[in-house]
Amino acid sequence: MALLELSHVTHAYPPVNSLIWKKRQTKHQPVVKDVSITLEGGQCLGLLGGSGAGKSTIGKVILGLQPPQSGSVRINGIDMYACDKRAKKQLRRHVQAVFQDCYSSVHPKMTTRQIIGEPLDNFERLTSREKDYIIGEALDMVGLPADAMNKFPKQFSGGQLQRISIARAIVVKPSLIVLDEAVSSLDVANQVHIIHVLQRLKEQLNMSYVFITHNLKAAFALSDQWAVLDQGLLCGYFSSITEMRTSQNPAVKQLLEATLSGQPESGTLRQDRNLIITEGKREGVRV
Repeated sequence: MALLELSHVTHAYPPVNSLIWKKRQTKHQPVVKDVSITLEGGQCLGLLGGSGAGKSTIGKVILGLQPPQSGSVRINGIDMYACDKRAKKQLRRHVQAVFQDCYSSVHPKMTTRQIIGEPLDNFERLTSREKDYIIGEALDMVGLPADAMNKFPKQFSGGQLQRISIARAIVVKPSLIVLDEAVSSLDVANQVHIIHVLQRLKEQLNMSYVFITHNLKAAFALSDQWAVLDQGLLCGYFSSITEMRTSQNPAVKQLLEATLSGQPESGTLRQDRNLIITEGKREGVRV
């Protein structure tokens, strides 16, 4: 059984006037159109596409934030939008998120302990000592010291704050994390560091990711397979970069040309600052 199954998902946002939406629902243009995606446990899916392709909408659908007009979303075989409240709460525990803006993702007046501890408060009943131990363990996993626990967001850099957001996402040991442009706002050095952190967590915890991004270099570094969206449609699904490179779909070709133009056609895959990516699935592109 797959960890995540999206089956024929279609979603459209209503206009501001809900009465108009009700009258014209069938005429409103969907932003996601009949998308089906499957992800196995321990894998990372790179969800790619330009602005307005529907990537973030699919992320919200997976997170349970946007019920689709049609189709289903199953986590470990359970339909997220058809199950009862108790099952839905458990599913939300197992599907966490890291968003692009690390500053707006945290409350400026909360300590790191409070920020990372929020999911624990929602899903666990722990003593203060147990909670501190788990939070300290999560901080260690993302490469931050235990004394960060009592600091506030203003005392951290953007890269450190994003690691705190990742610690918050992993603290309840979810099966799946939706990473919505999670490295896009960071400089190259911090992008590389965050990707290293995510790679390590994926291996240590058998974590699965949906990595939503327009950055192919980051997607090639982290993902095991890639789905390309264009104007709400799934126009390509690939298990190797070679498959993507040989695709004749115009949207896929445009995405590759925009990212890889001017780069050598062969060679070991590399990311800035010596981020080495294994050859094999990711053959044929130098990053």
